[in-house]
Amino acid sequence: MAQPPVPLKDMKLLDVKLGQLPTWLAMRDFTPGGIVGALRRGYDRYYNKYINVKKGGLGGISMVLAGYVVVSYIWSYSHLKHDRHRKYH
Repeated sequence: MAQPPVPLKDMKLLDVKLGQLPTWLAMRDFTPGGIVGALRRGYDRYYNKYINVKKGGLGGISMVLAGYVVVSYIWSYSHLKHDRHRKYH
């Protein structure tokens, strides 16, 4: 027996078809509370998948450090861009 279709509001982003994307985005909660809730759910999912495990490794912490390096580079890119064009002589 076929499963009943999942309402568009309850679908994950990867399950949404390209034509349904604007409707799906319109159904999201973009209030400050909704954004904080989404960040909290994402943090809880990450923590339970990579940090709070029986036999942990360096995978979860190394992803956090890699994200920190990328964000730091993005923040300092305008300064680094100007240093690239200077002549040192």
